[in-house]
Formats: sequence, C-alpha cells, structure tokens
Amino acid sequence: MTTTLRPDGAEGAAVGNGRTRHWQIMVNGHPVGGLRTTAWPRSGFCPGEISELEVTEGPRRGRGTIGVLAAEEVLRSWGCTRIDVTVPAEADAGLRLARSLGYTERMRNLIKPLTELPEIPAGLTVRRIGPEAYPAWEQEAIEGYRQELIESGLGDAEATAKAEHDHHRALPDGPHTPDTVLRRLLDADGRVLGCLWVALHQDRLPDGSSVAWVMLVEVAPEHRGRGHGRTLMRLAERECLVAGVHHLGLNVFADNGPAIALYDSLGYRVTRRILSKPLL
Repeated sequence: MTTTLRPDGAEGAAVGNGRTRHWQIMVNGHPVGGLRTTAWPRSGFCPGEISELEVTEGPRRGRGTIGVLAAEEVLRSWGCTRIDVTVPAEADAGLRLARSLGYTERMRNLIKPLTELPEIPAGLTVRRIGPEAYPAWEQEAIEGYRQELIESGLGDAEATAKAEHDHHRALPDGPHTPDTVLRRLLDADGRVLGCLWVALHQDRLPDGSSVAWVMLVEVAPEHRGRGHGRTLMRLAERECLVAGVHHLGLNVFADNGPAIALYDSLGYRVTRRILSKPLL
C-alpha cells in the first residue's frame, strides 16, 4: 500500500511574499485526506507550516503520519529550515501525532472574554508611548522578542530576522499605527514599572466579534514580583473594553511557567498550541 501527496490545485501566494499549496493524501491513487504546506522566505531563514491536515478515510492507519513526513520533504525542498504545526486545544490526536514525530511545543494561544472594566490601583499612572519615547521602546521591544525567540529554540540569525520583520510588520507607522495601544505604567515617583502593547481588532471569532491581541507585556526587571504584570494585563483588558472589544488574546512561550500561571489565574484559556521542529 503506497501513500503519497498529490497537488490539489495550483500553488498560490501567501501573505508576506510566501508560497502555499494544498495537497491530497493518496493511498494507491485514492484520496484519503489532505493538508496544506506554506512557507515564508525571509532574509536569513525560511519558516514553514503544515495546516489543514485531515484524514477522511482509514484513521489510525498511519496515513496522517506519512502525510506529515511527505509535507516536511516538500517544505525542505522549498528551503524551509523550521516547520510549525498549530494544534487546536481540543485536538488530542493531533497533539499526539505531532509529538510522536519530534515536534515540541513552542507557544500557546490563549483567549479570554471580557466583561468587567478593571480599575488601575491607586498611586499608579498610565502614560502613552508617543513619538519621543517610541525609538528607545522599539529597540528594547525588538531585542526582548529576539531573546525570547532564541530561548524558544531559534538560531541567532533566524531570531534576529524574525524579531525585526514581525515588529515592523505589526507597527508600520510606529506609535501612529491605527488600532494600537502603547502604554507605560509608572509609580507615584514617575519610575517606569512596565509597558504594554495591544493590537485592537486583530482577529475575529466565528461569531464575528473582534479579538484584540496582547503583543507585549513587560515589567521592568527591578520591579518584578510585585504584581505589576497583573496590573498591566488588567490595563490591557480595560483598553479593550473602552475600545468596544470584548475578547483579548495572547501568545505565551510554553517554557514561561510564571506567565502561564498568571494568565491562568486571570481566566485566559488555551485555544491552540504551536509546535515546532527543525528541518535538518
């Protein structure tokens, strides 16, 4: 019995100058499922992704495994050096498959419905990050993200290129980028306790409601362990509700135990897991 991939339509363009193609999973010339491969060539690295994986006939016969391995070869031929798979929180079989093939969890997506307007603790001040403060904040934000990517398993060159690309794509007009919240949290003496970046109307749920996204929440090292991370998250929720957005999402690296515990205590729940594997 032979399992292969067959192109299902022409190759298309993906967002950000990428390339994508849907494939049928074939067994002895008969379609039993499908998947999609996508690649995003960047300066210095090329991440790839397998998505839309579905086996419609003969589950538990290893057809999904063979389909993923064949997709890895496609992405390797496209020049990809790393491959990601996104697994919905409820897809236990998909999670087991990815782990069995050597994928490790790199990141989690979480979402929370917002109902109550939080108050900011007395004695603290919220200030907008404007044009004057933006350059220094931008440099720190990119470097912090780069370090997180390296700690999550990316190489130095790949992490640098991704951090710069993702940041400039998300903030093309700097502090003037529409639907963007950039804030600093200060104490009574004017010391910066931390900063917040939220992208409003970033995504939509199946019912059409908007989802904002926490792009960055950072507490200054000398002020950590005092509850300021919780305050910044409450500030993010407040900014969303004031803007008329009633769901807030975020990404957290899977090895960041303290952050995961904080988000869980605030009512954020996992919706998807992103697992990665290097293509050697």
